[in-house]
Amino acid sequence: GFFQSYAVEVDIKDASNSTCLYADWMMRFLIKYESNNGDYKTTTLNLSSSVTHNGSVCGNDTQAALVAVQFGEGHSWSINITKNNETYQGDFITLTYNTNDTAVFPDAKRKGPVTVLVRDPLPPVQLNTVFVCHNSFIIEAENAAQVFWNITMQAFVQNGTVSKKESRCPADTPTSAPTVPPTIANVTTASTTTLSPAPTTAPKPVENPDTGNYSLKSGNKTCFLATVGLQLNVSQDKPLLININPKTTVADGACGNTTATLKLNDGNSTLIGF
Repeated sequence: GFFQSYAVEVDIKDASNSTCLYADWMMRFLIKYESNNGDYKTTTLNLSSSVTHNGSVCGNDTQAALVAVQFGEGHSWSINITKNNETYQGDFITLTYNTNDTAVFPDAKRKGPVTVLVRDPLPPVQLNTVFVCHNSFIIEAENAAQVFWNITMQAFVQNGTVSKKESRCPADTPTSAPTVPPTIANVTTASTTTLSPAPTTAPKPVENPDTGNYSLKSGNKTCFLATVGLQLNVSQDKPLLININPKTTVADGACGNTTATLKLNDGNSTLIGF
């Protein structure tokens, strides 16, 4: 099913009450945590309807801009943005989630705040240009997948007016319709890139996929074994068929007492989780 997540809008003003940083976006977090009985579970952390942005700052030539938001029961997210000559770029993204929030982590073994720090993988944006990304993209690190979509953001705004000149993210090139936000089932093993839109010409026939043997070990014992041929049929403007090549696909994952997760990464931005 789909989970409710609210949009965030941050309009930071400078000393003259002019907009210096504007951001409007949606995000949710898929977090893997250890339960009291030793199993690992995946939960969804969504933004609440009440979000604050205490600590956000404009930034300048020598100081990084900062977008910081706080939400829910002790959760927070921030990104610092630096200016370099004619561009600006996200530097570090910091997610802090609080496992004392029993609505999200009802049986977490570890209690208290957990902080995940990751570099922003997106390229620099020209000054006086607004960054736009409608399609979802994912940043995964330290048992947390951060999912972003419907982003409009400009740092170091000039003359208090957000630019009409856009810089699109790779997921929006070429221009495509906004995607439905991912669910736990299809993003727990996602990477920072997404599938490219289908070609405008008719795709060539795709042969049946080769059969691969994938396995996971827990210590010296195999805990997950799959012998399978995999083909993805992605419905976009036109169908896109993708065969998973066992020769270039890496198996990863984890086994618990009652659950097991197999992750397959074929090295071409295609990840599948079982």
